[in-house]
Amino acid sequence: MERLLVLARHGQSEWNLKNLFTGWRDPGLTDRGVEEAVKAGRWLKSEGYGFDVAFTSDLGRAQRTCTLILEEMGQPNIETLRSQALNERDYGDLSGLNKDDARDRWGAEQVHTWRRSYDVAPPGGESLKDTAARVLPYYIESILPRVMAGQRVLVAAHGNSLRALAMVLDHLTPSTISGLEIGTGVPLVYRLKEDTTVASKSVLERDIDNA
Repeated sequence: MERLLVLARHGQSEWNLKNLFTGWRDPGLTDRGVEEAVKAGRWLKSEGYGFDVAFTSDLGRAQRTCTLILEEMGQPNIETLRSQALNERDYGDLSGLNKDDARDRWGAEQVHTWRRSYDVAPPGGESLKDTAARVLPYYIESILPRVMAGQRVLVAAHGNSLRALAMVLDHLTPSTISGLEIGTGVPLVYRLKEDTTVASKSVLERDIDNA
């Protein structure tokens, strides 16, 4: 039984390119973001991976990434489930602001705390702890049973919703999660044991211009 779980952050979005806080806003992918998603699908296919079911968020950039990956793998019609539970963390009042402008307004240390701490939320938004409070129940109730039944599962979502999952899978702590970066369009490949813990993990590291 494979018990395969692949997590993929969406490709570069228009607001990633502009250095804006995005959160629940819904900009599209850039040309580079499309290329990242296509190349992720190509790499997964070349390594012999395939999927039985996919999960994604309610936001278009994750949905399109999911679609592009599956199309590139020749699996455009597999069951795909969408849930707001997998959305990016809500950046509240920071949404749409340039990150450099936010540092000028509130100070670099405060903005860093909002971005990387585990339990400090930006004004009107969510902390990573808040994000995990919706992501993890959905994972346990909807995603994990599919994996443990032997289905091969793709989750195409966002930097912070996937950080919340990786925190549990990789046994990271509130103090060490701040150092985890998940690149756009980079799949994290997990295989789980019978007890739901991680048997192995691999990360696609590649240069988008040379992949």
